[in-house]
Amino acid sequence: MIFFAACYVVRWILLIAGFVAPSYALANEAVWNVLAAGGQVVMIRHTVTTPGVGDPAGMRLDDCGSQRNLTDEGRRHAREIGDAFRRRGIAIDRVQSSLWCRCLETARLAFGQAEREAALGNLFGRHEQATSQVEAMRMLVSAHRGPGNLVLVSHGSTISALTGHSPAPGELVVLSPLADGAFRVVGRMVAHRE
Repeated sequence: MIFFAACYVVRWILLIAGFVAPSYALANEAVWNVLAAGGQVVMIRHTVTTPGVGDPAGMRLDDCGSQRNLTDEGRRHAREIGDAFRRRGIAIDRVQSSLWCRCLETARLAFGQAEREAALGNLFGRHEQATSQVEAMRMLVSAHRGPGNLVLVSHGSTISALTGHSPAPGELVVLSPLADGAFRVVGRMVAHRE
């Protein structure tokens, strides 16, 4: 009897998963289609790092050895993000990154380039900088008018301060620029394998 009850539960879980997975895939396809048209801003949280929260004591921006950095899994995820963009022919106009090594490495592994942008810096534990950084990021987003897309690689706390969304490592938050520092959140997605 227990066996049959367990089978019944498993069947329901698989049935529910069958409904959720396709809707998630359709949501991703809708976001990819928006990116294919260009003119969007893609905020990416750096991929998986060594364990910890925030920055280690004594962290210096000019010394990657003093920071939390990408793991091998994080490097793989960064490459897979770039591969997904290339496979789909998504045009990229510029790639800008936080000055933190984990963001720069994510950007370079995914897209082969990264311009340093202080406005994308980590806000975790630096709340006094939030107002000025969020305003600077709003201007970055709303100023983008390229035929391709602008990629901004940053931190979860920073992306959340701007968008209200808290992405997982390597997750994308896609924004449509509007006038006067405004934007619309198009969607979120993961472009790498788990």
